Amino acid sequence: MTLRHQTRQIHVGPVAVGGGAPVSVQTMANVPTADIPAVLRQIDRAAELGCDIFRVAVPNAEAAEALRTLCARSRLPLVADIHFDYRLALAALEAGIAALRINPGNIGGAERVRAVVEAARPRRIPIRIGVNGGSLERPLLDKYGFATPEALVESALGHVRLLEELDYREIKISVKASDIPRTLAAYRLLAERVDYPLHLGLTEAGTALRGTVTSCVALSRLLEEGIGDTLRISLTAPIEQEVRVGVELLRACGLRQPGAWVTSCPTCGRTQVNVQAAAEVVSDALESFYRTHPDARRIHVAVMGCVVNGPGEAREADLALCGGKGTFALFRKGCHLATFPESEAVDTLLRLVAEEACQKSPR
Repeated sequence: MTLRHQTRQIHVGPVAVGGGAPVSVQTMANVPTADIPAVLRQIDRAAELGCDIFRVAVPNAEAAEALRTLCARSRLPLVADIHFDYRLALAALEAGIAALRINPGNIGGAERVRAVVEAARPRRIPIRIGVNGGSLERPLLDKYGFATPEALVESALGHVRLLEELDYREIKISVKASDIPRTLAAYRLLAERVDYPLHLGLTEAGTALRGTVTSCVALSRLLEEGIGDTLRISLTAPIEQEVRVGVELLRACGLRQPGAWVTSCPTCGRTQVNVQAAAEVVSDALESFYRTHPDARRIHVAVMGCVVNGPGEAREADLALCGGKGTFALFRKGCHLATFPESEAVDTLLRLVAEEACQKSPR
């Protein structure tokens, strides 16, 4: 991993962004912001999965009013996503929002931008300038022909200037396209031009499979070049998928503490137990365990389907389940402990993991 691109540091609530802080994961509610119980459920689930920052759309006064309750009850710092109406930004700031996502150039004239900045200034509320390939200003489209990387960056820098002229630098920037080449080129160009923290993502990346693959290809390259301070995996999929992918991407790049360490097989015609269900339950349970016990020892667990690879993986893992006919054999460090019915094996394994992970190492 190369050195991180040096950026200024801002704070979204308690979460530091840029300036050497860990790369944070974001997602966004996909239910109406005025539906407070539904939004809070999504925030809680995102937090459980490792999300750091949560964004909500604020398209009208009803959504802005809901922010008062959401800001007071949210487990995560909230970002208000606002376009066109500067009064909604003012209402969001009054409600206690932790950050704004706006483009200063589309909320009115200079006085309206000034009003938002002056309301944000006392609490140093960050403003994310979010430029997307699908919503570029007409003059830039006329100049460049389409949303080129240069056009995206020029748009972002134009918005930045509006804030800098007001001596406001609590800024982060995104320049998202819906394909890999333009996204890479735009962020690389922007990283050369500014020292503000950068929010990474592909916009409209697609459904779960395509969006995950393309986002990870693009963002892993940027992260490995030291570019990026926070990210969102934008998917046409449940927000849980966005968070899971973002967290695992950072782990794969060595930028987030490891979580559950589970090896599992792809299964085949020899399998006589539900390996997929067992592996998913084990993975989810261990992710939750390590979030609440961050200092616990990482236990390598294997969930295998049959006798071909199962015993071999059991030798490599701290604890392992190897499938039989409606049963799982439980191994510790390659030694067979017992065999359990499929319905009991996972719970037994998880109890052992919790016990061993929390044992103090001998001096």
